[in-house]
Amino acid sequence: MSEPEAKSSMRDTFESLVVTVILAVFGTTFVLQAFKIPTGSMENTLLIGDHLLVNKFIFAGSGEPHTRLLPYRELRRGDVVVFKFTPTDEQTEPGEHFVKRVIGIPGDRVHIIHRQVFVNGVPQVEPYVRHEPLYAGELYPGDDFPPHDGEYLPSSTSAWDAELPSVVQNGDVVVPPNQYFVMGDNRERSWDSRFWGFVARETIIGKPVLIYWSFVTPEDEYKHNALADRLSQLWDLIIHFPTKTRWRRTFKLIR
Repeated sequence: MSEPEAKSSMRDTFESLVVTVILAVFGTTFVLQAFKIPTGSMENTLLIGDHLLVNKFIFAGSGEPHTRLLPYRELRRGDVVVFKFTPTDEQTEPGEHFVKRVIGIPGDRVHIIHRQVFVNGVPQVEPYVRHEPLYAGELYPGDDFPPHDGEYLPSSTSAWDAELPSVVQNGDVVVPPNQYFVMGDNRERSWDSRFWGFVARETIIGKPVLIYWSFVTPEDEYKHNALADRLSQLWDLIIHFPTKTRWRRTFKLIR
């Protein structure tokens, strides 16, 4: 190979690498992002240890240049969404990502009677909902919502306790403009809008679309972040990858 040909080959390789990096950065910044499910609040739709790809542009109709080139739509009732939780107490770190399902959109009137969700007076059919067998014979906090005057929900934030009366009309919670009422599918194990309020539109990142990998994971693993814990988790992954991978969930679409 002559010197000019060698330089041309090296240049082509370099240009291909640069283009690949640019596409990867664009994809992870504007199009797709990976998330891991740490808790059981969305079971059985999403399990602890599910690794998701989140479509970041589907709700991105903000008018920015890149959004004009990509298809998007408005949020709908029933959408599973990823959002940055803005805490009103000290139980959750600012910016932590939550995954829940949209129950009420702006203007909707929401209430719950004995676990039955009503939106604008219509009982909702929710085949994705899971109720803990442990609580089958009794009502759990949040199974009736909103609480009656003078009552409060255990685990609710003080800010939401103060705000809630102002958004209740005739026994319904009325969802304000640019806000959404969300709940987990695993109703008795979900800390959601019933306990801390609405999700602002600008905090919603996108919609999970695909489980690209799922690995059996302990419920409390997300609480163990020390170096020794991380090494132990890595060793468990290496040793048990074939047996703990939930192969049937690989490339499963999320609805």
